[in-house]
Amino acid sequence: MMAIGDMISCREAFGKALVEAGERDPNVVVLDADLGSSTQAAIFKDSFPERFYQVGIAEQNMIGMAAGMASVGLVPFTSTFACFTGRRVADQVSISVAFPRFNVKLLGAYAGIPAGKTGATHQAFEDLAILRAIPDMVVICPADGAETRQVVLAAVEFEGPVYIRSTREVLPVLFDDDYKFEIGKAVTLREGEDVGLITTGIMAHKVLEAADQLQTRGISAHVLHLPTLKPLDVPAIIDVAQRFDWLITVENHGIIGGLGSAIAETVTEHAPVRVHRIGIRDHFGESGDDEALFTKFGMNVEHIVAAATAR
Repeated sequence: MMAIGDMISCREAFGKALVEAGERDPNVVVLDADLGSSTQAAIFKDSFPERFYQVGIAEQNMIGMAAGMASVGLVPFTSTFACFTGRRVADQVSISVAFPRFNVKLLGAYAGIPAGKTGATHQAFEDLAILRAIPDMVVICPADGAETRQVVLAAVEFEGPVYIRSTREVLPVLFDDDYKFEIGKAVTLREGEDVGLITTGIMAHKVLEAADQLQTRGISAHVLHLPTLKPLDVPAIIDVAQRFDWLITVENHGIIGGLGSAIAETVTEHAPVRVHRIGIRDHFGESGDDEALFTKFGMNVEHIVAAATAR
């Protein structure tokens, strides 16, 4: 178990949770596209080598194999980077996994800006948009290691295709043992009265830091975390939209098709309110230090604070 403040990456938590899932369910298997040490799926290999399949750099084949395994009752997890899960295998995921609604769990590691200085080719800014658009896909973006663990275990219990987004950087744990992740449920991280901040994934850390800074300026920020991008917790979004005349969304992803789009779509239909989206703004990434890139792309704590004080 993890305690609040413990330092762990989502990828390490993912690898350890796979082992826990494998101990609980002998049908859990892992397929890896030669990235097990990066995604930390290799932790599963150490415990269950007979249930770990190294397919090499053949991601499309990996998805087809996983679909076949699911068709005979196994629970396969596929391991590769988010840029490949979102782009390279989109057709196989759509036709071989989602269309028959096979019980395949897809990992997208190294998501968004923090991709280990690998640059534009490996920074997935559109994976959530692509996977959200595929029918019957569940799309999950956990905030920390503790939530990642629960997401993996919940995915095993859920019957159907699930996409889990993961990142590489080490971050403090936000959730204690009382927290219970549920697919499709939002989480209020902080109650506030002046402005609504909605986030997903690792950006919850920056949003909470921004909320602290806003508090020193006399601005009370309400922070809502959406670990599940699909299905959305529409009632929770409507509740926040009806309480504030100004919402800010913050995501480690492009503003087209991701969290910002999902919130805008929802409030337009149910509770119209102004939405300011913070995220990648229709351009490719580049290689560099994580924090320097967050700042360059207008996605760091100071940008969240500036948006919240610019009403």
